[in-house]
Amino acid sequence: MIADRMVTYVQQSSLIRAMFEEGKRLASIHGAENVYDFSLGNPNVAAPAEVNETAIQILQEELSTMVHGYMNNSGYDDVRGKIAESLNKRFGTEFGPHNILMTVGAAGGLNVIFKTLLNPEDEVITFAPYFGEYRAYTANYDGKLVVVSPNTETFQPNLTEFAAKITPKTKAVIINSPNNPTGVVYSEETIMALSAILLEKQDEFGTDIYLISDEPYRELVYDGVEVPYLPNYYDNTIVGYSFSKSLSLPGERIGYLVLPDTLSDAQNIIAAANVANRILGFVNAPSLFQRVVSRCLDVDIAPNIAKYNANRELLYTNLLSYGYECIKPEGAFYLFVKSPIADDIAFCQMAKKYNLLIVPGTSFGCPGFVRIAYCVSHDTAKNALPAFKKVMEEVKAL
Repeated sequence: MIADRMVTYVQQSSLIRAMFEEGKRLASIHGAENVYDFSLGNPNVAAPAEVNETAIQILQEELSTMVHGYMNNSGYDDVRGKIAESLNKRFGTEFGPHNILMTVGAAGGLNVIFKTLLNPEDEVITFAPYFGEYRAYTANYDGKLVVVSPNTETFQPNLTEFAAKITPKTKAVIINSPNNPTGVVYSEETIMALSAILLEKQDEFGTDIYLISDEPYRELVYDGVEVPYLPNYYDNTIVGYSFSKSLSLPGERIGYLVLPDTLSDAQNIIAAANVANRILGFVNAPSLFQRVVSRCLDVDIAPNIAKYNANRELLYTNLLSYGYECIKPEGAFYLFVKSPIADDIAFCQMAKKYNLLIVPGTSFGCPGFVRIAYCVSHDTAKNALPAFKKVMEEVKAL
């Protein structure tokens, strides 16, 4: 008999992954070219050529024991040093290797920091819509996820409700910008206001509240939009990063945490995160790709962003012309579209009749919307347009 906790997890298993599996089933019936799968944020564009070339070069240059052997829990010192130097150059920070913890992707990093920080019944606040796995990650360590309701006009955080929901049990706040599922970038004005609220609440309750910035989409922005770097606004900030999206490496599970010296109890947090990395079973991030990403920090990803942008413009413009409602995403590779019928899950089932796979906003704590992941080939985006039009015509005929 499985654990009671796992019974609940299985019942609530990700609708996103379920839709992805459904896409594979439909492709086997109708042919992959006739199925328009916008369910999963799985980059369609290839990793930059430098990534593969670097991996081959490393394997040819170095002894296998140097590439594949054991290392510190936190990762290779030189890799962490290069990442710290890159961040310092880009954001004017003063990180050293000890501030970087290499992780098994962003998901691994978030679990490491939650295990490090959370006691039972501690609260983690997030803003809807949010990445659905935050709830499971928090529950893994007997924490409680507190959700701030969405501002469906702009999808900037609802800061009035946020301030009201902070309590003495609030241990952390997690934000994701550029945001999955909306593509919204939280503005500098928003970040400054959010930071001011946190400082006020820390003083009011005499507690430390950690701001966790989940940043797998940081580099994927359009039209010159800039993403504020949160450690420059709030001292108690922890950053989780992944190379999955920027370098198109989701299956390699390579990322890092930034644990600044400005954190309250920084020395103990850094030490505890290193231990958490090990006892959670990750032990350390994949060795080869630690070496690879450290040499690819300055690779030009503009060509990949241009491909995503072409899909963004194509889908956004045409969906609006068909009668859909959507804010234009500033980053990431998602459109968050208002469902033409109140029941977003029912609408996704309706779309499936046209071999169109999209994800209900309910999965992100925001019913009444659907997410379209446009990290697909341009042909898929273009060929899907008649299906989007037909399902809207069906809705209008109801």
